[in-house]
Formats: sequence, C-alpha cells, structure tokens
Amino acid sequence: MAWITTRDGTKLRVKDWGSGRPVILMHGWPLSADSWDDHALALADAGLRAIAYDRRGFGHSDQPWTGYDYDTLADDLADVIAETGAADAAIVGFSMGGGEVARYMSRHGGAGVRQAALISSVVPYMLQTGDNPNGVPQSVFDEMTAGMKADRASFFTDFFKDFYGVGFFGQPVSNEVLEWSRSVAMAAGLKPTLACAEAFATTDFRPDLGAFRVPTLIVHGTADKTVPIDATARVAAKTIAGASLIEYEDAPHGLLVTHKDRLTEDLLDFLLRG
Repeated sequence: MAWITTRDGTKLRVKDWGSGRPVILMHGWPLSADSWDDHALALADAGLRAIAYDRRGFGHSDQPWTGYDYDTLADDLADVIAETGAADAAIVGFSMGGGEVARYMSRHGGAGVRQAALISSVVPYMLQTGDNPNGVPQSVFDEMTAGMKADRASFFTDFFKDFYGVGFFGQPVSNEVLEWSRSVAMAAGLKPTLACAEAFATTDFRPDLGAFRVPTLIVHGTADKTVPIDATARVAAKTIAGASLIEYEDAPHGLLVTHKDRLTEDLLDFLLRG
C-alpha cells in the first residue's frame, strides 16, 4: 500500500500491483479501491500494472470537508497519474468513477491516456430534466439523502440489494458480499458520502464527451436500477466517437461482483488490444 498527496494536501491510499502498461481503476460510490481487487489481480497477472485508489472521503483516504466536486476529483486523478508515473495509461471508472474519467478527459485534455472504459457509469447525466427525460427524478435523490441522514446503516442495507440485483426470485451475490459492501460504505465519512451522491446525481457530463479521443469501452447492465442504462451508457455510446458498448442482458449495477469473470474477460480483451 502507498499514499500520494494531492495538490490540496489530501492523502489518498493507492494500491499499485504488477508491472507493464498502467491501468488506473476508479471505484464506485460508496465503496473503495478494494472493490476492484479481483479485477486488479487479473490485470496484474496478465502483464498489466493495476493502480486503484480510494477516492477522497472513502476507504482509507483522508476525509476533508471540501473537494467532492468533479473538478477536484479529476484533479485528484491527475495527481495519482503524475505521482505514480502512469504514462500511456488506460483509465477505467465504475459507476461514479466514470465521472472522473469524463472530467479528466476534458479538464486535463486526456493527458497520458491511451484508452478509457466506463463500467455501469453515471456518464453522461443522471438527473431527469426536460432535455434528459430518461434520467432519475430529483425526488429519488432527495429520498436517498433523507434516508442516509436518518439511518445510514439501514439505508445501505436496502441500497445494496438493488445494487447487486437481489430480488424475490434470486440473489446473485452472497450475504457476506452484502455485509462487506455495507461495512465499506460505512467507513466513508458522512459528509463525503452525501456530497459525492449530490455530485454524481447532478453533474452534467454531456459537455465533456467531445474530449474523448481514445478508444473507449462502455459496459452496462440492462436491468441496472441504480444507474439506468437509457440515460447513461446508451447515450454515451452514441456521443463518444468510436466508443463500443457491451450490454449485459438483465444484469444489475454491481457488475464487478455479479459478472466478475465476464467483465474481467471483456476488460482484458479491450486493454490488451489497445
């Protein structure tokens, strides 16, 4: 385990495995870099260098009061790239992490990036508006905020059931995965948890999409209740030049676990061709 210090003095925990061309992995809300472990191990075993870090406020990273907007989070990614010397890299964002990919491509001109991937990503725009009718109503995000403020542990118990597609007719993950996910979420600070939820819910990444000038892989589940595919992946795939979209039929949001082997195969196929 290593640490890097960002331009505003925030310390981020970084996991740096393997050698070869670097692949930087951004985790989803409200988890940590540990959620990428299975895939990071596979990437390292395949001759790549897997770099995953805890977003500020989450995992073992510092929990400052400010900096949970996507401009700052993209700057954090830039600092991770610089401090690890990760040139000619692929950047891969899961869920909220897709926003860091998009904002880095526009704010930092995609410096040092050779490939990009968006997995179950919030890009380009989650919020339902007049010009984004397939988005999520503001009332849903308001209910999430109220639930976290009232009883965060109880909120995450229900949240992760939808996240992993647990329902009346099936449970694609173990109870232990659900318990682990909640414990990781509870390790994050309440302030960053709320602030990041607001950021991914309301940030419009549509202006950022023109900055993608590298091969881009998009993977999304068609039954994703957390980040609906019609407002995100399908729009991004039509807008990002040269992007390729792989849809996982009837798959939920938490593909890193529910479709671990397939996602590893698709990621490796994309990364090793780049």
